[in-house]
Amino acid sequence: MSKTAKSPKTARILRLTQLSVLVAVLLIFGFTSIGYIKIGVIEITLNIIPVAIGAVVLGPAAGAVCGTVFGLTSFWQAISGMSPFGAALVSINPIFTFIICLIPRILEGWLTGLIFKSLSKVCKGNSVPCAVSSLCCPLLNTTLFIGSFLLLFSRTDFFTSLYSQSAAANILGFIAWFVGLNGVVEAVAGFVVATAISKALLTANKRLL
Repeated sequence: MSKTAKSPKTARILRLTQLSVLVAVLLIFGFTSIGYIKIGVIEITLNIIPVAIGAVVLGPAAGAVCGTVFGLTSFWQAISGMSPFGAALVSINPIFTFIICLIPRILEGWLTGLIFKSLSKVCKGNSVPCAVSSLCCPLLNTTLFIGSFLLLFSRTDFFTSLYSQSAAANILGFIAWFVGLNGVVEAVAGFVVATAISKALLTANKRLL
């Protein structure tokens, strides 16, 4: 059998293997404390890294799959009590909590994959598309999660309490307070780690195939 005939099957196996590894990493992150750094009610998640890698290296659909796993494990953290913030939301409305845990993460992975795909058509090489997409992933995670939280929980006593703690003069001030450290750390981690790994995997895949 020729090398050309082997390539489609080899590509599928390689993609499935890499996706399986990323899903396994997400499960480890989700079911242990490895993927989350908790500072009071603030939770810095490292799950955006494998989601970004999956979206960039394997495409929008794989990004959505990784985002789904991220979202489901986030909800599990909430209902299990591992996430104090998530547990508080579950006690208010478990259905809304499921929505904000899952939907933003699916969209985050899918949109990151689309961003990389679009940039790859207009940029030479993988450096710029990898860097921009890897940065967009945590930014999308934060934006979509905060937007969903405000949409679904802004009329609750829990939100009122958080708003009071922030001492913000307006909603923009609250968002800046709420995002704060975790948004910056997630963005930096996504940019540095996901960019480096994604670029390396894309180069390796090109050589293997």
